[in-house]
Amino acid sequence: MTDRYAVIGNPVAHSKSPLIHQLFAAQTGQDMVYEKRLAPLEGFGVAVREFLAEGGKGLNVTVPFKAEAFVMVDVCSPRATQASAVNTIGIGVDGRLWGDNTDGIGLVRDLKDALGWLLCERRLLVLGAGGAACGILGPLLEEGPRELVVANRTPDRAEALAARFHSLGAVRGCGLHDLFGIGAFDLILNATSASLSNALPVLPLGLVASHTRCYDLAYGREPTEFQRWAWAQGAAE
Repeated sequence: MTDRYAVIGNPVAHSKSPLIHQLFAAQTGQDMVYEKRLAPLEGFGVAVREFLAEGGKGLNVTVPFKAEAFVMVDVCSPRATQASAVNTIGIGVDGRLWGDNTDGIGLVRDLKDALGWLLCERRLLVLGAGGAACGILGPLLEEGPRELVVANRTPDRAEALAARFHSLGAVRGCGLHDLFGIGAFDLILNATSASLSNALPVLPLGLVASHTRCYDLAYGREPTEFQRWAWAQGAAE
Protein backbone atom coordinates (compact mmCIF):
# COMPACT_ATOMS: atom_id res chain seq x y z
CA MET A 1 0.00 0.00 0.00
CA THR A 2 1.33 3.42 -0.95
CA ASP A 3 1.83 5.83 1.96
CA ARG A 4 0.87 9.47 1.44
CA TYR A 5 2.73 12.44 2.86
CA ALA A 6 2.82 16.15 2.08
CA VAL A 7 4.34 19.49 2.93
CA ILE A 8 1.77 22.10 3.90
CA GLY A 9 2.24 25.85 3.92
CA ASN A 10 1.43 29.16 2.26
CA PRO A 11 3.30 29.67 -0.02
CA VAL A 12 4.40 26.14 -0.83
CA ALA A 13 5.04 26.07 -4.59
CA HIS A 14 8.77 26.71 -4.05
CA SER A 15 9.28 23.66 -1.85
CA LYS A 16 11.72 20.94 -2.87
CA SER A 17 10.38 18.60 -0.19
CA PRO A 18 8.56 16.29 -2.64
CA LEU A 19 11.72 15.78 -4.68
CA ILE A 20 13.88 15.26 -1.58
CA HIS A 21 11.50 12.79 0.05
CA GLN A 22 10.97 10.82 -3.15
CA LEU A 23 14.75 10.40 -3.35
CA PHE A 24 14.81 9.23 0.27
CA ALA A 25 11.99 6.78 -0.50
CA ALA A 26 13.90 5.37 -3.46
CA GLN A 27 16.99 4.87 -1.29
CA THR A 28 15.07 3.12 1.49
CA GLY A 29 12.64 1.17 -0.67
CA GLN A 30 9.53 2.86 0.71
CA ASP A 31 6.37 2.92 -1.40
CA MET A 32 5.14 6.49 -0.94
CA VAL A 33 3.95 9.65 -2.62
CA TYR A 34 4.76 13.11 -1.32
CA GLU A 35 2.88 16.19 -2.45
CA LYS A 36 2.47 19.90 -1.79
CA ARG A 37 -0.59 21.24 -0.01
CA LEU A 38 -1.42 24.96 -0.12
CA ALA A 39 -3.44 25.79 3.00
CA PRO A 40 -5.52 28.97 3.30
CA LEU A 41 -4.03 31.40 5.80
CA GLU A 42 -7.17 31.07 7.92
CA GLY A 43 -7.74 27.37 7.25
CA PHE A 44 -4.66 25.44 8.34
CA GLY A 45 -6.44 23.10 10.75
CA VAL A 46 -9.13 22.24 8.21
CA ALA A 47 -6.50 21.53 5.56
CA VAL A 48 -4.60 19.20 7.91
CA ARG A 49 -7.71 17.26 8.86
CA GLU A 50 -8.76 16.95 5.21
CA PHE A 51 -5.41 15.48 4.23
CA LEU A 52 -5.43 12.99 7.10
CA ALA A 53 -9.04 12.04 6.36
CA GLU A 54 -7.95 11.24 2.80
CA GLY A 55 -5.50 8.69 4.17
CA GLY A 56 -2.43 10.88 4.66
CA LYS A 57 0.15 9.46 7.06
CA GLY A 58 1.92 12.67 8.02
CA LEU A 59 2.85 16.23 7.13
CA ASN A 60 5.79 18.56 7.10
CA VAL A 61 4.76 22.07 8.10
CA THR A 62 6.32 25.19 6.63
CA VAL A 63 5.64 28.93 6.82
CA PRO A 64 3.54 30.40 8.31
CA PHE A 65 1.91 27.55 10.23
CA LYS A 66 4.55 26.12 12.60
CA ALA A 67 3.23 27.89 15.70
CA GLU A 68 -0.35 26.97 14.80
CA ALA A 69 0.69 23.34 14.32
CA PHE A 70 2.16 23.33 17.83
CA VAL A 71 -1.22 24.32 19.26
CA MET A 72 -3.11 21.83 17.10
CA VAL A 73 -1.32 18.57 17.90
CA ASP A 74 -2.10 16.39 20.92
CA VAL A 75 1.45 15.41 21.92
CA CYS A 76 4.76 17.21 21.36
CA SER A 77 8.39 16.14 21.51
CA PRO A 78 10.62 17.99 24.02
CA ARG A 79 12.29 20.00 21.24
CA ALA A 80 8.92 21.02 19.78
CA THR A 81 7.82 22.09 23.25
CA GLN A 82 11.02 24.08 23.69
CA ALA A 83 10.44 25.82 20.36
CA SER A 84 6.65 26.18 20.71
CA ALA A 85 6.64 25.29 17.02
CA VAL A 86 6.06 22.10 15.03
CA ASN A 87 7.38 21.25 11.57
CA THR A 88 6.40 17.56 11.52
CA ILE A 89 2.97 16.06 12.22
CA GLY A 90 2.22 12.34 12.46
CA ILE A 91 -0.49 10.02 13.74
CA GLY A 92 0.25 7.82 16.75
CA VAL A 93 -0.98 4.26 17.22
CA ASP A 94 -3.65 5.68 19.52
CA GLY A 95 -4.88 8.00 16.77
CA ARG A 96 -3.62 11.15 18.43
CA LEU A 97 -1.59 13.70 16.49
CA TRP A 98 2.03 14.10 17.53
CA GLY A 99 4.33 16.97 16.66
CA ASP A 100 8.09 17.30 16.40
CA ASN A 101 10.49 20.04 15.39
CA THR A 102 13.55 18.99 13.40
CA ASP A 103 14.49 22.47 12.15
CA GLY A 104 17.21 23.09 14.71
CA ILE A 105 18.94 19.73 14.77
CA GLY A 106 18.81 19.55 10.99
CA LEU A 107 20.31 23.02 10.67
CA VAL A 108 23.14 22.35 13.13
CA ARG A 109 24.01 19.06 11.44
CA ASP A 110 24.15 20.80 8.07
CA LEU A 111 26.27 23.67 9.37
CA LYS A 112 28.73 21.44 11.25
CA ASP A 113 28.81 18.12 9.41
CA ALA A 114 28.05 19.08 5.81
CA LEU A 115 29.62 22.55 5.69
CA GLY A 116 32.21 22.27 8.44
CA TRP A 117 31.26 25.60 10.03
CA LEU A 118 32.11 26.09 13.70
CA LEU A 119 29.53 27.65 16.03
CA CYS A 120 31.24 27.59 19.43
CA GLU A 121 32.44 31.05 20.52
CA ARG A 122 31.14 32.56 17.29
CA ARG A 123 28.93 35.63 16.91
CA LEU A 124 25.58 34.69 15.34
CA LEU A 125 22.74 36.78 13.93
CA VAL A 126 19.29 35.29 13.30
CA LEU A 127 16.95 37.39 11.16
CA GLY A 128 13.29 36.82 12.02
CA ALA A 129 11.34 35.78 15.11
CA GLY A 130 8.70 33.47 13.67
CA GLY A 131 8.25 29.71 13.71
CA ALA A 132 11.49 28.98 11.88
CA ALA A 133 13.52 31.05 14.34
CA CYS A 134 11.79 29.37 17.29
CA GLY A 135 12.89 25.98 16.05
CA ILE A 136 16.59 26.78 15.66
CA LEU A 137 17.48 28.92 18.69
CA GLY A 138 17.74 26.07 21.19
CA PRO A 139 20.07 23.85 19.14
CA LEU A 140 22.18 26.85 18.10
CA LEU A 141 22.64 27.98 21.70
CA GLU A 142 23.56 24.45 22.76
CA GLU A 143 26.62 24.81 20.49
CA GLY A 144 27.97 27.57 22.76
CA PRO A 145 28.15 30.70 20.57
CA ARG A 146 29.77 33.78 22.10
CA GLU A 147 26.65 35.81 21.27
CA LEU A 148 23.38 35.20 19.45
CA VAL A 149 21.31 38.20 18.33
CA VAL A 150 17.72 37.80 17.12
CA ALA A 151 16.59 40.73 14.96
CA ASN A 152 13.05 41.28 13.74
CA ARG A 153 10.97 44.04 12.17
CA THR A 154 8.96 44.07 15.39
CA PRO A 155 11.50 44.40 18.24
CA ASP A 156 9.07 43.16 20.90
CA ARG A 157 8.76 39.76 19.19
CA ALA A 158 12.52 39.36 18.95
CA GLU A 159 13.01 40.35 22.58
CA ALA A 160 10.26 38.00 23.78
CA LEU A 161 11.70 35.11 21.78
CA ALA A 162 15.22 35.73 23.08
CA ALA A 163 13.91 35.86 26.65
CA ARG A 164 12.45 32.37 26.29
CA PHE A 165 15.92 30.96 25.54
CA HIS A 166 17.97 33.15 27.86
CA SER A 167 18.79 30.25 30.19
CA LEU A 168 20.58 28.44 27.35
CA GLY A 169 23.17 31.09 26.60
CA ALA A 170 24.02 34.64 25.56
CA VAL A 171 21.02 35.62 23.44
CA ARG A 172 19.24 38.94 23.00
CA GLY A 173 16.57 40.37 20.73
CA CYS A 174 16.35 43.67 18.89
CA GLY A 175 14.72 45.44 15.96
CA LEU A 176 16.25 45.51 12.50
CA HIS A 177 16.98 49.21 12.96
CA ASP A 178 19.10 48.33 16.01
CA LEU A 179 21.58 46.49 13.77
CA PHE A 180 23.12 49.74 12.54
CA GLY A 181 26.58 50.02 14.03
CA ILE A 182 26.43 46.63 15.74
CA GLY A 183 29.41 45.25 13.82
CA ALA A 184 30.06 42.15 11.75
CA PHE A 185 28.96 38.61 12.60
CA ASP A 186 30.59 35.24 12.00
CA LEU A 187 27.32 33.70 10.80
CA ILE A 188 24.06 35.31 9.66
CA LEU A 189 20.99 33.10 9.31
CA ASN A 190 17.86 34.24 7.50
CA ALA A 191 14.84 32.75 9.27
CA THR A 192 12.34 35.14 7.69
CA SER A 193 10.06 34.34 4.77
CA ALA A 194 11.37 37.40 2.91
CA SER A 195 13.23 35.34 0.31
CA LEU A 196 9.98 33.63 -0.68
CA SER A 197 8.38 36.98 -1.52
CA ASN A 198 11.56 38.60 -2.88
CA ALA A 199 11.13 41.33 -0.28
CA LEU A 200 14.25 41.28 1.87
CA PRO A 201 14.16 44.10 4.44
CA VAL A 202 16.78 46.83 4.34
CA LEU A 203 19.82 45.66 6.28
CA PRO A 204 22.69 47.94 7.27
CA LEU A 205 26.21 47.84 5.92
CA GLY A 206 28.79 46.38 8.25
CA LEU A 207 27.01 43.16 9.24
CA VAL A 208 29.15 41.19 6.81
CA ALA A 209 32.95 40.99 6.89
CA SER A 210 35.26 38.92 4.72
CA HIS A 211 34.98 35.98 7.14
CA THR A 212 31.17 36.10 7.51
CA ARG A 213 29.13 33.12 6.37
CA CYS A 214 25.45 33.49 5.46
CA TYR A 215 22.76 30.81 5.44
CA ASP A 216 19.16 31.04 4.23
CA LEU A 217 16.63 28.67 5.79
CA ALA A 218 14.45 29.22 2.72
CA TYR A 219 15.53 27.55 -0.48
CA GLY A 220 14.61 27.16 -4.11
CA ARG A 221 16.05 26.25 -7.48
CA GLU A 222 17.46 29.76 -7.89
CA PRO A 223 19.54 31.84 -5.43
CA THR A 224 17.35 33.63 -2.88
CA GLU A 225 17.24 37.37 -2.30
CA PHE A 226 19.15 36.85 0.95
CA GLN A 227 21.88 34.90 -0.82
CA ARG A 228 22.22 37.64 -3.42
CA TRP A 229 22.46 40.23 -0.65
CA ALA A 230 25.15 38.19 1.11
CA TRP A 231 27.24 37.88 -2.05
CA ALA A 232 26.88 41.59 -2.74
CA GLN A 233 28.14 42.32 0.79
CA GLY A 234 31.23 40.17 0.24
CA ALA A 235 30.35 37.21 2.47
CA ALA A 236 32.86 34.36 2.56
CA GLU A 237 30.13 31.80 1.84
